[in-house]
Amino acid sequence: MTLQPILVFVRTLMQSVLHDEAIAIDATVGNGHDTVFLAKLVGEAGKVYGFDIQAEAIEVTNKRLIEEGLAERVALFQLGHENAEMVIPLEDHGNVAAAIFNLGYLPKGDKSIITKPETTISAVEQMLKMLKVGGIVVLVVYHGHDGGAEERDTLLQYVTTLNQEKFQVLQYSFINQRNHPPFVLAIEKR
Repeated sequence: MTLQPILVFVRTLMQSVLHDEAIAIDATVGNGHDTVFLAKLVGEAGKVYGFDIQAEAIEVTNKRLIEEGLAERVALFQLGHENAEMVIPLEDHGNVAAAIFNLGYLPKGDKSIITKPETTISAVEQMLKMLKVGGIVVLVVYHGHDGGAEERDTLLQYVTTLNQEKFQVLQYSFINQRNHPPFVLAIEKR
């Protein structure tokens, strides 16, 4: 067996729950790589909802989706992910198969614009309510920047309090790497 790198592991998790007609959420669209990946997995009849507070991220992601012929499958919102419950249609609540977060800042963007523990936890709570049984929320926690340690610690505290009868929580990390390696928190709804 070979241990999967963090991002390969995340994609394996997404592939395990997403299929044609599935509903997914990209809580931090960033440069659009995950959004495109999710849109391919959900197929023509599926739907992806994407969130980012930065216009640049929405523009880059929309361009990628158009180039890939996937724009029809995705609804992008230039809003914080803590607004998900408000903008995702009610008929999709309880039917979401997967949600993904890449926490930290926009790669090659303004490093002062970062995800915050309070809005991230609010978004996670909303998405856990919207998940179907067997669905997952995956958080890739980048914590080697200003504010990252606070978000990491707050998230770890939060996920340990989730009811084990309702959710399984996994932490996947490489503990012998230098420079604050990212790690994964995966929450599966039972």
